[in-house]
Amino acid sequence: MNIDGQPYRTIFPDPDGVSVQVIDQTRLPFAFELRRLATLDDAAVAIRSMVVRGAPLIGVTAAYGLALAMREDATVAGIDRAVATLAATRPTAINLRWALDRVSANLRQAQPGERFARAFAEAGRIAEEDVASCRSIGAYGGQIIADLHTARGGGRPITVLTHCNAGWLATVDWGTALAPIYAAHERGVPVHVLVDETRPRSQGAALTAFELNGHGVPHTVIADNAGGHLMQHGQVDLCIVGSDRTTASGDVCNKIGTYLKALAARDTGVPFYAALPFSTIDWTLDDGVKEIPIEERDGREVTHMTGRLADGGFATIEVVSPGSPVANPAFDVTPARLMTGIITERGVCDASREGLYGLYPERRNAA
Repeated sequence: MNIDGQPYRTIFPDPDGVSVQVIDQTRLPFAFELRRLATLDDAAVAIRSMVVRGAPLIGVTAAYGLALAMREDATVAGIDRAVATLAATRPTAINLRWALDRVSANLRQAQPGERFARAFAEAGRIAEEDVASCRSIGAYGGQIIADLHTARGGGRPITVLTHCNAGWLATVDWGTALAPIYAAHERGVPVHVLVDETRPRSQGAALTAFELNGHGVPHTVIADNAGGHLMQHGQVDLCIVGSDRTTASGDVCNKIGTYLKALAARDTGVPFYAALPFSTIDWTLDDGVKEIPIEERDGREVTHMTGRLADGGFATIEVVSPGSPVANPAFDVTPARLMTGIITERGVCDASREGLYGLYPERRNAA
């Protein structure tokens, strides 16, 4: 995607060949800054502090983090230590563990002196696969938007509601939930996006809106609790969200608040899709509500907000009554029964085990 006319990915090798650069998402939307990751600790801190975020991007960053760890300690113990450190940073997104398992399995087949180069190359392949997957998700999901526009008789834009940020900032490029919107926009299908602000970290208001602004896609930022009202009044045609972990049975774990949108969509007859790559599917789980670990983040994300002042400066302010206890679960699970379908790089399917097996038949025998 472009920033002021220059193409960027969210993560890319540094010219020095031994580190990577990432976009510091904690500085957006008011400042665009890159951060260099050169060590295992750099990568772990970037993931934990949400300098990088979004399930696919977390996975790629973890893969590069494991490679960087090999510069410090390329022994088997070093591999194990790096995997444990990175796996502990964010417990919900399955892409992180998937990427670590893939790279570490590759490393165990190599001699210590080969491990950094081998891991760095494997991380690069994972990044390229993510770009290809997201581009394909865009093509399949964009067709859903185009078909809906045709079915509605053309004319007015298709209004899509999304939650959190599942655009190119959450992946290496293109995005998951936003990829269909970009694809539809680029093929001339009129689309308008309703952007949930997504408290407490405001990824919608800060990141999704930043992306859509840069790409010229019409959009409106709304309060998190406005979506149901707009659906009741026929102002939402379609919902598309991302996912941090999807079970083999089609339950979708995404940013907190997604479940409530799915309930409203079901009540009002609005189609509700999740867009995700293969690396987000956890084939070992069946019941997302009972089995997916939900990250509990620092309550300060709820009690405080940071923003830009009228004079251009920045300030962090307290917005909750001092002394009040705070809970901050970062995700919730939308049961498969509330999903219209799942959009992947292989196509669109029902949110069910049989639906997913239809796209990934090789998993039927592996289960």
